[in-house]
Amino acid sequence: MTLPRCSWVPPTDPLYCDYHDTEWGVPEYDSRALWEKLVLDGMQAGLSWITILRKRDSIREAFDGFDPVKVAAYGDADMERLLGNAGIIRSRLKCQATINGAKLYLAMEKRGEDFSTYMWDFVGGKPIQNTWKTNNDVPAMTDLSETIARDLKKRGFKFCGPVIVYAFMQAVGMVNDHTKDCHCYESVKAMG
Repeated sequence: MTLPRCSWVPPTDPLYCDYHDTEWGVPEYDSRALWEKLVLDGMQAGLSWITILRKRDSIREAFDGFDPVKVAAYGDADMERLLGNAGIIRSRLKCQATINGAKLYLAMEKRGEDFSTYMWDFVGGKPIQNTWKTNNDVPAMTDLSETIARDLKKRGFKFCGPVIVYAFMQAVGMVNDHTKDCHCYESVKAMG
């Protein structure tokens, strides 16, 4: 028997089902993991999420496990290595945004700003619990995602418009956007 899931999940794709069932919407509070997810959502711009999921392990490996100290130190040789790696998203702008994002992440840390606290403060430290009946009810962006996107851009982050930020918020559990009929809805709600 197939578990009832959010309608955007292809039921015959085990990678997508596993991602939905074990990661999507689960509150994430680790700063480095949050930055990684923001980068991955930014890499999705113009692509499908399944493309990122299929390349995620290669992207993690290419970017040294998203260690911000290592990524911030990347130079020209690293950029050429990245652009020559068929296992990742080979966009110079997206790779540069990742390197720049690592520098911004470290600058925040140096100022005493924790990336997790920064992100979660936008939602008062706990997930927003939505009660969508169907996937058609779920917005692509919200006023809050616009506010967060503006603040990230003001800080210098790239590939973080309001739609990308809302996808990020969904992925990291800042909002519970599992539909009410999804088998994950109640368990994710309980985590909030």
